[in-house]
Amino acid sequence: MPHALFGTRIIAAPMAGGTSTPAFVKAVHDAGGLGFLAAGYKSVEAMRAEIGSARAAGARFGMNLFVPDPAQLPPSGDVRAQLEEYRGRLRADALRYGVEIPPLRLDDDDHWPGKIEALLADPVELVSFAFGLPGAEVVRGLQRAGSTVLATVTTVGEALEAAGQGVDALVVQHSSAGGHSAAFQPRPAVPGAAPDAGDGESRPGTTAELLAQVRSAVGLPLVAAGGVMDRAGLDGVLAAGAQAAQLGTAFLRTDESGARQLHKDALASPRFTQTLLTRAFTGRPARALVNEFVRDHPDAPESYPAVHHLTAPLRAAAAAAGDPERLNLWAGTGWQQARTGSVAEVIAGLLG
Repeated sequence: MPHALFGTRIIAAPMAGGTSTPAFVKAVHDAGGLGFLAAGYKSVEAMRAEIGSARAAGARFGMNLFVPDPAQLPPSGDVRAQLEEYRGRLRADALRYGVEIPPLRLDDDDHWPGKIEALLADPVELVSFAFGLPGAEVVRGLQRAGSTVLATVTTVGEALEAAGQGVDALVVQHSSAGGHSAAFQPRPAVPGAAPDAGDGESRPGTTAELLAQVRSAVGLPLVAAGGVMDRAGLDGVLAAGAQAAQLGTAFLRTDESGARQLHKDALASPRFTQTLLTRAFTGRPARALVNEFVRDHPDAPESYPAVHHLTAPLRAAAAAAGDPERLNLWAGTGWQQARTGSVAEVIAGLLG
């Protein structure tokens, strides 16, 4: 039975960078799911415009925000040195397309204050956060304005911290999820750790196992994220205690998805055979199809969004050139199950 907060078992993940458009969340709504718009990388005005478009279309939706990391505004001197070294290494990639690598940008907070102010003044039904927690004062302010607040967590420790700030529900993200990891608590680096893990901490093997751990620690409604691609996966996380599942990769190839066609085609291409958590594109671990850029830059600095700005011209040029080898091809571990067709067809397959 769907939880009252969500009204559905299917939530479409907020996929920043153009995938989660108002038309996409409208299609999800019409098919019986719940879509989230993504405020990440957008101006306050662009976020407001998307809210207006989704409302005008009659869609039920939520809005997701990236929480800026104070430690990166600005980063330490050591990290700046790593960024300059990485900037130098990227010049070889830039030569392929005749573009320039920009100077370091170290002050990007993704328009955080303005976005919070806008959502307090003109609230939406649900607001979710990734990359950190907004603070108890922001949580209470959004709730007073009428919004339900969700935090994205990746461990029991993060879940406990989020619950302590008074959020209404948690999105529990397993490392199998495509795109950026929402992790925000420090984890100790261990020499020789597998590159896919990013550190030496033991991980629950499945999304359902992580969900069960979080469920035992907090009493909040939970949404499962990571690796859910079919009815069996959905049933598994619901049985583990989730009230709904949040899916991203499963929707990437749909007709209504705003993802680039190059990205959609790559998900079905036999040239890509694995995914990996990589910092190469943005400076934050994100699961992507392994292409030449991922292989060439296994040790990018941990500095988001500074690395994102350094690689932006490369990614734009690769997309314009139709070159998937230097594009950020976000994908979860179940990417090979992603199908073409309409959002409605995908949701029907999940629920039918």
